Amino acid sequence: MNDTHDVAGTSTPDVRDVPDVHTRLKSLLDHAGITYRLLRHSAEGRSEAVAAIRGTAVGQGAKALVCRVKLSSTQRAHVLAVFPADRQADLEAIARAAGGKKASLATRDLARELTGCEIGAIPPFVFDDALTLLVDETLGTRYDEIVFNAGRLDASIVMNARDYLALVRPKTASFTRDGGDAAPPSRPAGAASGHQD
Repeated sequence: MNDTHDVAGTSTPDVRDVPDVHTRLKSLLDHAGITYRLLRHSAEGRSEAVAAIRGTAVGQGAKALVCRVKLSSTQRAHVLAVFPADRQADLEAIARAAGGKKASLATRDLARELTGCEIGAIPPFVFDDALTLLVDETLGTRYDEIVFNAGRLDASIVMNARDYLALVRPKTASFTRDGGDAAPPSRPAGAASGHQD
């Protein structure tokens, strides 16, 4: 086994020993006895395009955004906000739901660090204790099944929405608005555009 040693002399596992998010996600669902379908498809991270490839409604997509929430002048929190892909996230509502004052999209690098995924491939699951899961109340209310990228841009998982909510037991809140004519949320300087699943 390869180990990496930090300055203090404690060892941490080599990153090659840590399963990727796709593998961890399938293992989690299998271990929980959840029925799901794994779809292989061409790589795509945009909600509308991947829904067309999958043959699903855009609203079935569970979109995941990594957000930074300002709790106070010295404290920040990180939130994985999950919501139907045909709706718009309201960053102010995400901040309120997380007990903060302001929210912004995480940078591409921070999103990758917290999720182990590239933007567009982030599933609606948290594998890092530094990230809090927040799910919009509308997820699972219009469709029996949800679908999401499975830690990769070329694979998706379709599963029962109730099974998802029972498994992750998220904090829920109302933080979206209709995606039709709503103005997109403002982005901080340096935030990644197209940060979606």
